[in-house]
Amino acid sequence: MFEKLKGGIVVFAAHPDDDVIGCGGSLAKHASGHSTTVVFLTSGDAGNMTIPKKELGEIRETEAKAAASVLGVSDVVFLRNPDGFLECNRENVVKIANIIRDKKPACVYTHSAVDFHPDHRAAFELTTRASLAAGSFGFQELTGNPWAPRAVLSFEVMTPLQEPNYFEDISDYMAIKLEALRLHASQKALRCVDWVEGLNKYRGLPMGIGEYVEAFEIKRLVWGK
Repeated sequence: MFEKLKGGIVVFAAHPDDDVIGCGGSLAKHASGHSTTVVFLTSGDAGNMTIPKKELGEIRETEAKAAASVLGVSDVVFLRNPDGFLECNRENVVKIANIIRDKKPACVYTHSAVDFHPDHRAAFELTTRASLAAGSFGFQELTGNPWAPRAVLSFEVMTPLQEPNYFEDISDYMAIKLEALRLHASQKALRCVDWVEGLNKYRGLPMGIGEYVEAFEIKRLVWGK
């Protein structure tokens, strides 16, 4: 599908490693032909009970950059909202909308609206609202010219999608995805490499698309130039 969409790809992830879990294979697949940007809305500084928050945030940002490099991502951005307290507010909507206008992506990835984690749900609301605002002429707070991504896709992280309607074959990129996921070493106690591999395999087998598949829910799709 995305061969028909001209432009780059931007991922809005609540925490470092969410991007890899949700769409790491698709990112690696698209990186060869599109500019790719990952925007982390928090630095994941609540993801460990023993490392001080400031130190942990720095560690997780370093891990995220290393993982992004493995996936071939062009640019990484950190908005540094408080982990666990992500809010869909005016300031964040403006920041995200301005990134969309600046990057001009054809496709945007973000979390699911029904994910278990409240930060993930907030990321979905932020991204969908900002995508609409970025394409509007009615927001004087924004910079640059209006730009609306033609596709907005939700991915699955902590809660599997109930009604996915787009599937990307990542069979040739699964090893890269798992390599990137393992670079998030500070999250060893919470990581689920086996589960992620199993989920992508499960998504592929019933559909007959490939051995490993990432599932998405399309929230916006507009064909055109």
